[in-house]
Amino acid sequence: MDPVLSITVLSVVLGALIVLVFFKSYFSKRRSEVQSLAEPELQPDHKKKSVKSSQLNSKKHHNKTHSHASDKDQSKKHHPLDVNTLKGHGDAVNGLCFSSNGRSLATACADGVIRVFKLDDADASSKSFKFLRIPLPAGGPPTGISFTDDSSSIVVATNALSGSSLYMFGEEKTTNETKQQSKPEIKWENHKVHEKRAILTLFGATASYGSADGSTIIVSCSEGTDIKIWHGKSGKLCGSVDTNQLKNHMAAISPNGRFLAAAAFTADVKVWEIVYSKDGSVKEVSSAMQLKGHKSAVTCLCFSPNSEQIITASKDGSMRIWNINVRYHLSEDPKTLKVFPIPLPADLTNLHYDRLCLSPDGRILAATHGSTLQWLNVETGELLDTADKAHDGEITSLSWAPKMIPIGNEQKMVLATASVDKKVKLWVAPTLQA
Repeated sequence: MDPVLSITVLSVVLGALIVLVFFKSYFSKRRSEVQSLAEPELQPDHKKKSVKSSQLNSKKHHNKTHSHASDKDQSKKHHPLDVNTLKGHGDAVNGLCFSSNGRSLATACADGVIRVFKLDDADASSKSFKFLRIPLPAGGPPTGISFTDDSSSIVVATNALSGSSLYMFGEEKTTNETKQQSKPEIKWENHKVHEKRAILTLFGATASYGSADGSTIIVSCSEGTDIKIWHGKSGKLCGSVDTNQLKNHMAAISPNGRFLAAAAFTADVKVWEIVYSKDGSVKEVSSAMQLKGHKSAVTCLCFSPNSEQIITASKDGSMRIWNINVRYHLSEDPKTLKVFPIPLPADLTNLHYDRLCLSPDGRILAATHGSTLQWLNVETGELLDTADKAHDGEITSLSWAPKMIPIGNEQKMVLATASVDKKVKLWVAPTLQA
């Protein structure tokens, strides 16, 4: 073949191949562009569906959460005996007490402030109680509180690393040209009263038995084994006793100031008599009797309003009512009048009460276990009512008002409770069947 012709044929073939490759590349690129232009038209619908689905799921979840919260609020029912909550405390409320005339309620708060609520003749359900703030000296938080001779004087127990202290606050009245003002100030103070041990309970009573002069006697119980008795107005130490039972749980004084009783580590309860001199002062504190009958440690106790009976609660799951109006000096033993089972739910690990308090008429017993509050008929042991979660935390103190308090158009017995949840609640007494 002619060389010129061969070169020409080869050139045509190569040119055809080049054109074929070019068009193939061109059409592939166009197809890709067409696909890329077509896909965005589908993407918005897909995204809309995805976003819409996401929003719908979110909305469903939100509605479900809102519905759950609503159900939760609805399930948190208001207890019918709960008539008021005294708010405004900045920390756990460790103690409370009513004045002897029932016109004031004092609270001891871990925020370092004593608050004295003025009840007077106000409705117990009122939301606008006036109260007096009394700042405590720098140091440890208060652990107990008690009124002294009247509603204007208060004894407060505090606890610090250096030991426990007692402060008595009284009102010093100053008169100016326009009005009379009252300013609480420290009248006396005692430090390291139980060495470095904390004060567990602080109780006061008006000494009216025998030759007593009507002064307020204060009893402080340490976490050790010692218990001390103080003259409320002067702060003088009147006497002390030792339970010799490893550690104390609590101690209380009878309403007439005659007896002192302690619940400690063992099943026996020791009772002492406070003997008064002719001039009305405390002469001595002598051992009187022991209450024997429980099978395990007694956790708490309280006196009846007439000071002739003691109610005890034990870790053995029972309560006992004792008659202590006996001639113990003639070796006559106190008598067990009644024994009742503690009506706490069986699923609790420890069927015992932490605190007891008897109503002014001696008919209704208030008792606590953790955050549970119960009311019982003293005559029969019947459980009258229960507030399973009376507070959002452990109940630290409870006290009955010594006199009826107005609620609406009626006069009712009122119980006050304090808790670590920063609240103080007022409860009306349940109705006893005739």
